[in-house]
Amino acid sequence: MLSLRTSVAIVGAGPAGLMLSQLLSRAGVASCVLERSSRAHVENRVRAGVLEQGSVDVLCAAGVGERLLRERLVHHGIELRFAERSHRIDFDALVPGSSVSVYGQREVVKDLISAREAAGAVDRRELLFDAPAVSIEGLDGPTPTLTFTVGGELGRVEADWVVGCDGFHGIARRSVPAASQQVFERVYPFAWLGILAKVPPSSRELIYAAHERGFALHSLRSPELSRFYLQVPADEDLGAWSDERIWTELRVRLETVAGWQLASGAIVERGLAALRSFVVEPMRHGRLLLAGDAAHIVPATGAKGLNLALHDVTLASQALLDWYGSGSTARLDAYSDACLHRVWRVQQFSSWMTSLLHVEPGASAFDWRVQLAQLDYVASSRAASTTLAENYVGLESAQAAAPLEAASARTPAPSGVARSAANRRK
Repeated sequence: MLSLRTSVAIVGAGPAGLMLSQLLSRAGVASCVLERSSRAHVENRVRAGVLEQGSVDVLCAAGVGERLLRERLVHHGIELRFAERSHRIDFDALVPGSSVSVYGQREVVKDLISAREAAGAVDRRELLFDAPAVSIEGLDGPTPTLTFTVGGELGRVEADWVVGCDGFHGIARRSVPAASQQVFERVYPFAWLGILAKVPPSSRELIYAAHERGFALHSLRSPELSRFYLQVPADEDLGAWSDERIWTELRVRLETVAGWQLASGAIVERGLAALRSFVVEPMRHGRLLLAGDAAHIVPATGAKGLNLALHDVTLASQALLDWYGSGSTARLDAYSDACLHRVWRVQQFSSWMTSLLHVEPGASAFDWRVQLAQLDYVASSRAASTTLAENYVGLESAQAAAPLEAASARTPAPSGVARSAANRRK
């Protein structure tokens, strides 16, 4: 049996797990990341690509921001389309100095993997692909253990802490007794059909379109690539959508403003994504911390999933570094509440944007008129536009840190015993 010993065992090599490993490594704390899929699969998964400025700052501070700053598309607003009208939510005017960056999640993952590889993590077996975890045990004790398989070989990792960054279907959350968790969930009665097309964007900023046939989104990935989404029934058959049908429907829902035309091109990727709101509380059980989609999922409408995951692991890294540096448990004890403070704020915003822009199955003409009235209010009221802008750019992140900082201030850090003990274990 392959036997490994580390300080922090991380399940999942998505952006959350890789970022946590990077943050810990730069502070001198060892970790081991186990990923069930291949490196190629991880680097090519199509996911969200809108980064709040806080997320950009964290990536740069972690030493993986060079390509991001060079290639990102900075947006200072978004466009709302409804009832043959176009209205721009101007971030600069409503929230001075704010912006978001468009940079694909898989590019973030590639940057993080390259950084970990350059630091020797792959060679030292601190980053293992094709290595699914099969069990997590001992979470209530001082040395939790992960069992995994890699190359047909059984392996074990002993650690001080385990952090589950392995997504909604991962093993980390399922390792916590059901009686110790409270689950909150809503599954939406529609899905997104998403495509990546080899065509220059037809807009300089994202377009969120509300149409009586359903929601549509025009997003950007690069000067040569565009991303589009269509609201479809939750049980839709992807095979029923030819390229021609996709472009026709996108034109119907997006070409509602006089003089504006949608450019089309070769579709290089397509897929269906369910929309779900999900939260599990608490986000810590003994020596296990949950982060990202392992603990919460938000509908993609508000572009918050990746940003929430990075926020979680930033707080996790701070908490773990306090423990290794001084033995303080204040941040670890406050971790769940600190994360959830922001999670629920983002759940509210994402749910609100979803209801604002999507058409519920079976909605009546009355329902559609009410929805248009709400959109008109958002577009015509500076207060309502500011609320949307503040949430979209991520100002709630500062508020989310309040419970963490308050707990840290209340609990004095003990003497620096944990660092030397941790170093002896490593």
